[in-house]
Amino acid sequence: MGKTTDVLLPDIGDFELVEVIEILVSEGDEVSIEESLLTLESDKATMEIPSPQAGVVKRLLIKAGDHVSEGDKILTLEAAAGDPRKQQQPAAGPAPAAEELETVQAPAPSATEEAARESAPARRPGDKEISAPPVPDAIPAISGSATPHASPGVRRFARELGVDLSLVKGSGSKQRVLKEDVHAFVKQSLRRGEARRTSGSPFEIPLGPEVDYSRFGEIETTPLNRIKKISGAHLHRSWLTVPHVTQFDEADITELEGFRKSQKETALKQDIRLTFMPFLMKALAVALKEMPIFNAALSADAESLIYRNYVHIGVAVDTANGLVVPVIRDVNEKGIFDLARELMTLSAKARDGKLALGDLQGGCFSISSLGGIGGTAFTPIVNAPEVAILGVSRSNMQPVWDGEGFQPRLMLPLSLSYDHRVIDGADGVRFTSFLASLLGDIRRLLL
Repeated sequence: MGKTTDVLLPDIGDFELVEVIEILVSEGDEVSIEESLLTLESDKATMEIPSPQAGVVKRLLIKAGDHVSEGDKILTLEAAAGDPRKQQQPAAGPAPAAEELETVQAPAPSATEEAARESAPARRPGDKEISAPPVPDAIPAISGSATPHASPGVRRFARELGVDLSLVKGSGSKQRVLKEDVHAFVKQSLRRGEARRTSGSPFEIPLGPEVDYSRFGEIETTPLNRIKKISGAHLHRSWLTVPHVTQFDEADITELEGFRKSQKETALKQDIRLTFMPFLMKALAVALKEMPIFNAALSADAESLIYRNYVHIGVAVDTANGLVVPVIRDVNEKGIFDLARELMTLSAKARDGKLALGDLQGGCFSISSLGGIGGTAFTPIVNAPEVAILGVSRSNMQPVWDGEGFQPRLMLPLSLSYDHRVIDGADGVRFTSFLASLLGDIRRLLL
């Protein structure tokens, strides 16, 4: 049996009572020289403490959550037979004198830490130490500069390949980075680089940092459903590639709402639920014919405009699985009741998950209505290759000056987002103003 040694915490710099955030070994484990034993976390850095010699862990003297300082006992190690360094360790028993202890150097600081130290001004004798501002607990988990968990061998391997370990997701115990993880990261990076070269895209958006949310409390992970994955990727692409501008306006729909209510009974006799949406679609069809640039599309090379001679309008439908946008075709050729009936049919198919691919294609312009929920305004994302989208919020009664006094009027908030490469701000205002005039006087829809 080899000699038993109390391993002490080495010099860790100007830190005291540093928290132990992870114990990397268990009693009975066999460790090698330089293998990490535990991880400490101060308000400035995360560091791993390596073993001073090979041996077997006989007893752990600390646990995760403890706070330790230089010289504290961390574990008892039985030296491996034949280890050339085992004689340098004092025998187990009473605590040895400080001068007899073998100290262990902490791991070298990360490149980020070294750069920070080099850039910091040198302290002169007599200078007061300036303490750093308090750092929220979330920062070490989110910051890419936090030291990842990996053995010295893996760190050396990553340095040889030029891999930043903070970008590698560990598959080992407690997210420790293994050599296989570094290999996988390199292969994935090479594939991404090849994809960028073949796609010709000028956008190289880095992925967000991996955050260990379980550090802050209990979590539950649920994968995104198919609709949200597809629509999310499309919206992200549109947001990155389309320079958005949003124009806000209001429409007085007092008379229109009165007319709609007067036609509800007639619609119900035909099993139609007459909402405001068909009126808005019909008004939009007239506005798109009046200002065809809003019914256009930008060519793939962004060198020309493609004007559509048809009016197909997509209406966003909120379903249990996410947002879908079925398209109603030839809106300009259909009456209010026809549009209401078709809208009911497509909305029901959307909520039942029975939309066909053709129901979602060919749109010229989209409507996103949140009026049934609430809100005063929002900035909808253009549904490219369309060049504009109209957001509608909840209508509300407002006092409006008529020249002699204030009158209660039902006002509808409009939010028009458009592609600024195609549509100028002046045209954006003209469009919402013209649309508001159509909604304000239903008779203009007949002209």
